[in-house]
Amino acid sequence: MTDTRMIAANMAGAQAQPGFGLVSAVDPVNHAVKVMAQPAGVESGWLPYAAIQVGSLRIACPPDIGTHVLVVHVEGDAEHGVAAMPVYDAVVMPPPSPATGKPAQPGEMLVVAGCGAPPANGGTAPGNATQDAPWWHITKDTIYSGAGNATETLTNGAKAWKVGDVGMTLDAGGLAVTGGPITTDKDMTAQGTVTGKTDVLAAGISGKGHTHNGVQPGSGSTGAPQ
Repeated sequence: MTDTRMIAANMAGAQAQPGFGLVSAVDPVNHAVKVMAQPAGVESGWLPYAAIQVGSLRIACPPDIGTHVLVVHVEGDAEHGVAAMPVYDAVVMPPPSPATGKPAQPGEMLVVAGCGAPPANGGTAPGNATQDAPWWHITKDTIYSGAGNATETLTNGAKAWKVGDVGMTLDAGGLAVTGGPITTDKDMTAQGTVTGKTDVLAAGISGKGHTHNGVQPGSGSTGAPQ
């Protein structure tokens, strides 16, 4: 009598199963990788590296050498595999957000460039992170982004920028700049009142403390302000 369960088990054992490995070579032009299978230590041929999106909108993000990936074999054929996705591990952990100080939470997306590269040859420590690298974090109510000491925050009804100690906020009440001067190489026109709480200078002449020469009684005119 034939035990169909035994036959099924034997067939499954003969098929190539999904497995983990470390990226050993990268071809950015073809979005392909070679993978060193773990723990066998056998290197694959070139495998397609799965993309986030292809078509009229395309997103390319080739992995670093040493990235931990899951390899899936098409129809169980060991000769036709796909590096399906990268996975975090005990060495390469999810990054904290510069905005919140925490990893991305459910319902959020965080992109951080310049993180330390995965260790090569099965090492246990990632490479050095790039200082002042750009990042982007979308949460349920805010979009944050930045690079170095420059940040941008977008919420419902307001957008704010900050570079060092200088900040600028745009909301329904207008545009406010703090921490630094405003300069332009073009004209500035205001439909309303221009107010200077300290002073207003016109061609270097103080609007608050200027003097006039040629002062005389009656209907005569004074000289130009000095």
